[in-house]
Amino acid sequence: MVDDHDYPPQSPLTTGLRGRCPRCGEGRLFDGFLGLPERCETCGLDYSFIDSADGPAVFVIFIVGALVVGAAFFVEFSYQPPYWLHLLLWIPLILILSLALLRPLKGLMIAQQYHHKAQEGRLDTDAAKE
Repeated sequence: MVDDHDYPPQSPLTTGLRGRCPRCGEGRLFDGFLGLPERCETCGLDYSFIDSADGPAVFVIFIVGALVVGAAFFVEFSYQPPYWLHLLLWIPLILILSLALLRPLKGLMIAQQYHHKAQEGRLDTDAAKE
């Protein structure tokens, strides 16, 4: 059985953004665009603990929304282009930025979850009785 202590600590930032295993930093984290394999191909880390849920998508919405709205306001107040030009500019930018950020942010959230040993919340029933 392989223990976490057999591997040097990895930076959640670098492993997550690169899409690498949070334990060894070598194996691929993703199987396809956003899919996850059952375990790391290099160190065998079981990926069943992963539950990033909607977190990456929420961060993408906030980041892309702030950038695009700020840029759209700047262009509107500076140049006052027609509305069709706004659509032509911002819809592709939204799609490109969203797709470009989703995978690295999901990897970062998974790496942070592993690094901090985050788990689903549980109630301690014995402590609640006291």
